[in-house]
Amino acid sequence: MLTYNRRGRPARRRHEQPQPALLPPQQIPAALAGIQQLGQIQLPAVESNIYTLTIIGQIEGHLTLPPQNKTTKYEHIIPQLVAVEQNPKIEGLLVLLNTVGGDVEAGLAIAEMLDTLSKPTVTLVLGGGHSIGVALAVAGNYSLISETATMTVHPIRLAGLVIGVPQTFEYLDKMQDRVIQFITRHSRISGEKFRELMFSTGQLARDIGTVLVGKDAVEVGLIDESAGLGRAVAVLNELIWERRPGATPS
Repeated sequence: MLTYNRRGRPARRRHEQPQPALLPPQQIPAALAGIQQLGQIQLPAVESNIYTLTIIGQIEGHLTLPPQNKTTKYEHIIPQLVAVEQNPKIEGLLVLLNTVGGDVEAGLAIAEMLDTLSKPTVTLVLGGGHSIGVALAVAGNYSLISETATMTVHPIRLAGLVIGVPQTFEYLDKMQDRVIQFITRHSRISGEKFRELMFSTGQLARDIGTVLVGKDAVEVGLIDESAGLGRAVAVLNELIWERRPGATPS
């Protein structure tokens, strides 16, 4: 027999538990996929003129990395950048970096595309931007690094079989020059200072190079500012506004 509460609605018995709301059958596969990939059913839908690109883990290039490695595949990144360039609704690009580096040529290819994008680009290093990740961090119009993030500057290495002939070392030297020239052109650091950091001894065990933490990267001229996500979005919005027709310089 049903009993009613003060508002005239059927009262639930004490031993009865509230029934959860059930999703329509056609939405269940998408919901399960969202839980597996993102840990939640769906992301809040936000109409934005800013596209966010994440570069995390190891940059995968010509060689396929083991499945347990967290990777960013450059053949996935390049089409996204082309789409950003062609989409008139997207006015700016925010690049979030947390990478250990990886394939040098693949990293330089992404960095060159970021550099030649016609729309404002802001990069933010979160966690780490090591090795070729340094070139990616400086490729935008403005670069930021969080207070606890690190950047490792070291010479180029080759993985796998290395043929010990003079041509191999000449090739390595030319590739290293390409990286140094790109970084020095897109930051305030000089080539001499960057090479000094690259060949420094004492900071890395059994290796040469330099680890820069947060503001250290700003002080040497690699990164423009030490800040977080809110500041990165604010800077990008300023750059977008400055490029709109009729905008007056502040």
